[in-house]
Amino acid sequence: MSESDQNILAMEGIGKAFPGVQALDDVSVTLRKGEILCLVGENGAGKSTLMKILTGVDQPDSGRIIFDGKEIHPKSPQHAQSLGISTVYQEVNLCTNLTVAENILLGREPHKMGRIDWTKTNALAAETLQRLLGVDIDVTKPLSSYTVAIQQMVAIARALYIASAKVLILDEPTSSLDENETGQLFKVMRKLKSEGVGIIFITHFMGQIYEISDRITVLRNGKLVGTYETASITRVSLISKMIGRSLVEFDEMTKIKLESGKHIKSEALLQAKGFGLTGSIQPLDLDLHAGEVVGLAGLLGSGRTETASILFGVEKADSGSIFVNGKEVHEHSPLNSIKQGIALCPEDRKAAGIVDDLTVRENIVLAIQANKGWFKYLSLPEQYEIAEKYIELLSIATPSADQPVKNLSGGNQQKVILARWLATNPQVLILDEPTRGIDVGTKAEIQRLVLSLAEEGKACVFISSELEEVLRTSHRIVVLRERQKVAEFTGEVDENTIIHAIAGSEA
Repeated sequence: MSESDQNILAMEGIGKAFPGVQALDDVSVTLRKGEILCLVGENGAGKSTLMKILTGVDQPDSGRIIFDGKEIHPKSPQHAQSLGISTVYQEVNLCTNLTVAENILLGREPHKMGRIDWTKTNALAAETLQRLLGVDIDVTKPLSSYTVAIQQMVAIARALYIASAKVLILDEPTSSLDENETGQLFKVMRKLKSEGVGIIFITHFMGQIYEISDRITVLRNGKLVGTYETASITRVSLISKMIGRSLVEFDEMTKIKLESGKHIKSEALLQAKGFGLTGSIQPLDLDLHAGEVVGLAGLLGSGRTETASILFGVEKADSGSIFVNGKEVHEHSPLNSIKQGIALCPEDRKAAGIVDDLTVRENIVLAIQANKGWFKYLSLPEQYEIAEKYIELLSIATPSADQPVKNLSGGNQQKVILARWLATNPQVLILDEPTRGIDVGTKAEIQRLVLSLAEEGKACVFISSELEEVLRTSHRIVVLRERQKVAEFTGEVDENTIIHAIAGSEA
């Protein structure tokens, strides 16, 4: 059998330009039947744009798509689904006000006597989740009542429910999943692969790339670098191809952390004493010192995000006290936190961070303007000065400060949110998954930035699902398990010790 006969999909010479940006330049990708192909590259490399063209969200300027032996021209995601191409995007695009069952079967609900058969709809949804993903939840509850991780699993279940799917695209599906949930997803992917389904898997997790993929296609700056058999390319070589330069060595990051640790001050900028919220996080003590990065480690659902929300005042604690610069805070709210020099870069950039319809400039100055009040309007020259400063500092890939932020890649949107809070010049910076969905090169840049902020005397809370990242970036690590603080480590500590604390065994 020739290679072309093995291919379920071939995208040939694809080109796409947006105002001021050449997103794709003569990119060709093939996918074989029963194969898992990893599509990798830095943010802005063109991965999501290529997939949007395949699914009919965007139309290519040049090139053609051959699917199952025939040239196709997808006009919309619905059209692509009807052809047999199903997608789960990086951001969960579901109707959170509807039930889980409604989200999974939307538009394909079974009917009885001209009406939706809700009993059968709910049963089908529950069975689909259990059979495909091993998830057992109440499908009659609104999707909004579940975590981002569960919402991601529901999105995947909806995509898999399309029985005719010959190609499944998974765009960062594991970014909100814990290790067990990721393992369950990989079982599903291997099952689909054995049934002849071709899977395009987009991820920034190196371990996952090598665990699950057969081949790897690398994009950089909208161009094809190459396609490689996974078994034949080393991690170092792959990362070098992705970022176009050698990776920052672990030893270098260790040196940077040790140097920055010399600047930790004895005084606490923020203290939480016995603070907690029933149902969210059990009462705990937490001190954040000037010049220190404190990492929060724990599994998904351990209480990391809840801790960040209470520290910033998004959720109001029902026990304990919070002190800023030694003074107790009685009216703890996000606006008051901003005024006192506390900033939060949230986990869910789509729901709690980015304002799609605003420009990059407008998104960056949003928190400063809120702090000044809407009657003390920032002049346009001031806005441009602030925006240009942080676009350069964080290497935000945008043709201009006036580019609509929705046109940027996910990683660059994350940088815009980070820029927004850095622009407020906070003394305490809470970073909840700041590198989620971000490429390896930019992760290293953000890690170095966090440590440089600590050197300047700021206190940082660093939350990440990647334990190695927490270890590389934090001077002190607080471990959370089942919504309570269970351990705290200062100085050099190995990964096994943290894992044992997370698991509940003796460290």
